[in-house]
Amino acid sequence: MSRSGRWRQRGLSLLELLVAFAIMAIALGMLYKASGSSARSVSEAASYQRAMSLAESLLSMRDAVPAQGWNETGQSAQFSWKIHSQPYATLASQGNLAAPVLHAVEVGVEWSEGTRLRRIDLHTLRPQRNVPAGTGLQR
Repeated sequence: MSRSGRWRQRGLSLLELLVAFAIMAIALGMLYKASGSSARSVSEAASYQRAMSLAESLLSMRDAVPAQGWNETGQSAQFSWKIHSQPYATLASQGNLAAPVLHAVEVGVEWSEGTRLRRIDLHTLRPQRNVPAGTGLQR
């Protein structure tokens, strides 16, 4: 055989190169999507944790609720919060003076992540503050 009949291929053809680039583009796209969703999940978890800390610190502001209830609203950084209480039915509300008067307290914290509105609610019971008559102490 002559030299012209034995053609030896060196390198890649244009078609092989295009297929390789297409495979690489699909793989990089999937990798980008996976890493992007992980970063978004971390960000959402961090916002949720900050909102929970805010709600818990708002609850710790008072260890007892005044007789007229506890109703407050406010803003802290990107979070808006609301505290609401109402009397809770116990033996004290039925005339048993030995049982403490309780209030159901709800703390709600809202924030937005992009176009989605997020909210957490914490519920607990707190005793009513009993102020001795004639002291004039209000808190």
